[in-house]
Amino acid sequence: MKETYHIHGMSCNGCRAHVEQTLSNVEGVVKVSVDLEKAEAVVEMDDQLSLADLQVAMEKDGGHYSIHELGAHHHEVEKARKVENGNGVFYCPMHCEGDKTYTEPGDCPVCGMDLVEEVSAVPSSAQEYTCPMHPEVVRDVPGDCPICGMDLVPKQADISAEEKSYNKLLHKFKVAVAFTLPIFIIAMSDMIPGNPLQDVLGRKYWNWIQFGLSLPVVFYATWMFFERAYRSVKTWNLNMFTLIGIGAGVAWLFSVFAILVPDFFPPQFKTDQGTVHVYFEAATVILTLVLFGQLLEARAHSKTNSAVKELLKLAPNKAVRVVDGKEETITIDQIVKGDLLRVKPGDKIPVDGIITEGESVVDESMITGEPVPVQKEEGATVHSGTINGKGSFIMKAEKVGAETLLSQIIDMVNKASRSQAPIQKLADKISGYFVPTVVFVSVVTFIVWVIFGPEPVYVYALVNAIAVLIIACPCALGLATPMSVMVGVGKGAQSGVLIKNAEALERMAKIDTLVIDKTGTITEGKPSVEGLYAVADFDSNKVLQYIVSLNQYSEHPLADATVQYGKAQGVTVLKVLDFDSVTGKGLRGKIGDESVVLGNEQMMVGSEVPISEALKSEVEVYQKQGKTVSYLAVNDKAAGYVVIGDKIKETSKKAIQKLQDSGIAVVMLTGDNWNTAKAVADALNLADFKAGMLPQDKLAEVERLQAQGKKVAVAGDGINDAPALAKSDVGIAMGTGTDVAIESAAITLVKGDLHGIVKAYGLSRAVMENIKQNLFFALIYNTVGIPIAAGVLYPVFGLLLSPMIAALAMSFSSVSVIANALRLRTKKIDE
Repeated sequence: MKETYHIHGMSCNGCRAHVEQTLSNVEGVVKVSVDLEKAEAVVEMDDQLSLADLQVAMEKDGGHYSIHELGAHHHEVEKARKVENGNGVFYCPMHCEGDKTYTEPGDCPVCGMDLVEEVSAVPSSAQEYTCPMHPEVVRDVPGDCPICGMDLVPKQADISAEEKSYNKLLHKFKVAVAFTLPIFIIAMSDMIPGNPLQDVLGRKYWNWIQFGLSLPVVFYATWMFFERAYRSVKTWNLNMFTLIGIGAGVAWLFSVFAILVPDFFPPQFKTDQGTVHVYFEAATVILTLVLFGQLLEARAHSKTNSAVKELLKLAPNKAVRVVDGKEETITIDQIVKGDLLRVKPGDKIPVDGIITEGESVVDESMITGEPVPVQKEEGATVHSGTINGKGSFIMKAEKVGAETLLSQIIDMVNKASRSQAPIQKLADKISGYFVPTVVFVSVVTFIVWVIFGPEPVYVYALVNAIAVLIIACPCALGLATPMSVMVGVGKGAQSGVLIKNAEALERMAKIDTLVIDKTGTITEGKPSVEGLYAVADFDSNKVLQYIVSLNQYSEHPLADATVQYGKAQGVTVLKVLDFDSVTGKGLRGKIGDESVVLGNEQMMVGSEVPISEALKSEVEVYQKQGKTVSYLAVNDKAAGYVVIGDKIKETSKKAIQKLQDSGIAVVMLTGDNWNTAKAVADALNLADFKAGMLPQDKLAEVERLQAQGKKVAVAGDGINDAPALAKSDVGIAMGTGTDVAIESAAITLVKGDLHGIVKAYGLSRAVMENIKQNLFFALIYNTVGIPIAAGVLYPVFGLLLSPMIAALAMSFSSVSVIANALRLRTKKIDE
């Protein structure tokens, strides 16, 4: 029998192999073949097995993957269950399974690390108040308890799953220290002259006391390490907990065996009192120090996504809604699209929307990274989390909840933080061989010390073999890349640079050529009509009316400029039939009985509309000033033209100069005519530009540059830029542009100017440098640490590394990697 099923939860080849293995172990299954891309499994069976049998096998394996009937409706992403203040989405900080997430806290099934909670993209609700005597009483505003009359007090928010995990580790650490410290004192008492403890009890009894004290440490405070070690061996996903479990476990079991059957051991293992040397202090101190390292990591992890948390704080939890002229205070989650909201001076703007009444200046630095407040008038767009200045205005809610720009930024940062950079594959590959190699080195260390070591050889051999296991930490290697990516992506979000994935960061650091559009990228993208002219036999009012009527169906910024101009002139918009948009050229349609064409010279040539030399010369005067001109033709005759000006952004020249100074060649490709492009290029000192470029031409130019071995980034904001954005090594979308452009890009600049590209380039260079530092430190640490632990310094200097010191060094190696990544938070990226 052969059946095909849908598999949910796979994200990498490791997942695919694991699912194949799990299903192959089911009795009656002959062969299993899993396709990762299709998320399908072909199962060959001796006899027909029910889906329930296969589901049970998947659940017993941990429930990380699930199996379903082919074609059955299944959500691509599991809906996360709300967990107190968090959002119920947990991920492995080492990204062992790519961007896979979990709905509950716990351990990563691959590396055993504690899962980290993702920061919710939706702001929390408003502060609530409750009665200290009657907690069932909850109000949105302070006041008196209706039952007992006591003042209501602010309700304490439930701590997040992240904080809960930290507190749990802290409690276990305190327990571990409380029981490990006496063990350590007992073991070290031999170093005190006269050893006063021996006058109280004999060594045999102190060994039993150490055993009793070690039980809470091993079986409560640090038992999770042994569970993770067992799981790692069972699944053959060997990791740091494999080494810790083997090292500490061997030391503890050896000690237990020593006090139970001391006569089993040769004399060299025994003291002058006939007892065997025990290592309860080594086992418990090692485990306690590793637990301390996990505690430090848990605290450090909370700082790596601090940028997202700071963004989340920007959103207010209350708003003032205007209904029938009356104002009412509501919570943020009560706002619906279309609500009119009053924003008072100094208030945070609650949701995304449009100003319908009033004006003010708004501080948008928290989402654009630019400190200069922006003037906002009626019709202007405002975003959630930005701060109103001294004016007051009424806005109409357009996007609420997860739809707001702030929520989308947080969501994008979360996803990018979980993505893997290509450089991480190197670290993953090394880690795959690392643990078996360390175990092998540990065994060789034991054998070498037994053969060549001084007496007692077995004691030296055991201690050094354990030290090798403990000091080797693949964790630092695994954390090197994701920690830098997480901090870097957060830093970018605070600077107005949104990174879609880690791969974009790595590629951005390697670019040597930047292709940019003109309108909306170099220029402000807020064009205005500077003149409208009709040729003989055509009325200028009719020319304007036809231009406005055609442009009402277009989303291009130039079209919008003419529509706004026409409305201001009181033009009546006419109905257009057979409307057609030719990307990069213009528009055509029928108005009444007349066929109308609007666009550039290419559009006129394509529509076989003759343009006289006199008219061309007239138009060139404006084009050489950097203006954009669109011709209008009615019934295949030139009827007039409209002149549109679009100011060059103040930041464009400075940004282009910085990029060129960094060794990046800047090329401008525009759909505008040569004269206009030349005027803009001259103003920016751009030697390399091409005009009259259609979407396919821009795409071809990107392919040509890539064929020359160039690493090409493309920055644009329109539909005509989308193909080139998608083809480029790194696509950069202006946040002021179209959704299509933003969707096609790997990096989005919230403010939408070229200075953001300088920031993106600086950020990518800083992150990649930081990753390389982390990888270097992790590899050098192990390269130096393992031989020292094995005892290479002993023959010359007589130095040995205690397993306890090895455990301390191992714990701090991971923390040092995180600390280095956190330095990115203070890095300047716009220089």
